[in-house]
Amino acid sequence: MQYETRRIADGGQVVLRETTRAVTPFGGLVVLLELMQRMRVLEAVRQFLPFQYRSNNASAPEHIMLAFWLAVVTGARRFSHLQLLRADQALQRLCGVPRFPGDDTVRNFFQRFGPAEVARFFPQLWRWFFAQQPARTCMLDLDSTTFQRFGRQEGAAHGHNPTRPKGRMHRPLLAFVSPPVQVLHAWLRAGNASDCRGAIEFLSEALATVPAHWTLAGVRADGGFFDQKLLEFLEQRALPYVVVVRRKETIQRQLYGLDQWTDLDAKTALSEFTFKLPTWSQPRRFVVVRFRLPDPHYTRLLDVPGYDFRVFVTNRREPATWIWHHYDQRAAIEPRFSELKADLGADDFCLHRFFPTEAAFRSVAFVFNLLSLLQTVAPAHVQVQRRPATLRQSLFTCGAIAGRCGHKLVLFLSTAWGGLAARKPLLERISARQFSTSPKLNPAFATAPP
Repeated sequence: MQYETRRIADGGQVVLRETTRAVTPFGGLVVLLELMQRMRVLEAVRQFLPFQYRSNNASAPEHIMLAFWLAVVTGARRFSHLQLLRADQALQRLCGVPRFPGDDTVRNFFQRFGPAEVARFFPQLWRWFFAQQPARTCMLDLDSTTFQRFGRQEGAAHGHNPTRPKGRMHRPLLAFVSPPVQVLHAWLRAGNASDCRGAIEFLSEALATVPAHWTLAGVRADGGFFDQKLLEFLEQRALPYVVVVRRKETIQRQLYGLDQWTDLDAKTALSEFTFKLPTWSQPRRFVVVRFRLPDPHYTRLLDVPGYDFRVFVTNRREPATWIWHHYDQRAAIEPRFSELKADLGADDFCLHRFFPTEAAFRSVAFVFNLLSLLQTVAPAHVQVQRRPATLRQSLFTCGAIAGRCGHKLVLFLSTAWGGLAARKPLLERISARQFSTSPKLNPAFATAPP
């Protein structure tokens, strides 16, 4: 069978024909698959999953999770997009699976997750994943975001929604560790949940995920977590923290009385004071940053013409200048929400029931961690954390043809996309890296309510 047409630029003749050879546009996924194989990710999924399939014809649960992860990496934003991988025979051979599941199979897989299954599977998988990584000193950042919903899914409710004031949404809560930036813990919550709702329970689970050989240098959070109980919890754990202060009249009155400022530059000045709010059990240190505004009519925290203020509460003893620059580094966390939602579709894999949706969301977060870990294996001069979409275009997209040499599968990577030469150094670094084997961990049973 063939069809003749002409080229659009010069009118030259083109003959279209078919081939039975297995071709994939994602030959570069060999790098990610090599990392997963070295870490034995599928074995961990098989070990920690709280359910099994009894049918001999059913796809293995770990293969279903693998197909979902690969679909997310290759740009899927709906469960129906998983059908693309079903036609990719070369990628199926590369993974060693008989076939990739369809979208209904993946939906039914996540439908098996209730509150108990979510609490048993994901905390264990997270602890196992971080236990594979070498010792390091890291910061913990708390933040929340919004997932827009256009139906009546469980937990979708009206809340503080800057994009759609009357729209329904979910309001996930995430804990990040850096560097490199990875999701330490994640909850999906109802759309009308405040930032600090369940924050202590969430932070307890997050701290339980931190490996024993890691050092936690401190906690940073925005104004939504300015809560007396959370501050006391951090102080009881002897964790240094810097938290943005919400707008309160009692705090504003304190700012009006400040007369000693340290100028950092022509636009920024610092001051500090110690104060005890009426509901607090003890006084705490406050650091104030004052900005000179180019427009005196700009909306600001205090009614002081020409200035804006930002206030932090902290139990750290470093100078105020250090506190300000320390919190300013938290800006590296904000783009990660865009990566999770815009690049990996974390807010698009939505089911009617709450906990299956949470299971899909936390599975996407695990993919984000795999991509972050993959970039730490790169040579030191290129260890800049790139967006998943950039990795998809520059590393994972590579035309390839599957063939055989005796009993071995051979994947021919196209040199037009860099081929094997562009990926072999990274493959060798992954192969040379040692991954520890962690013992089986006890499950945790707390999770976020819808």
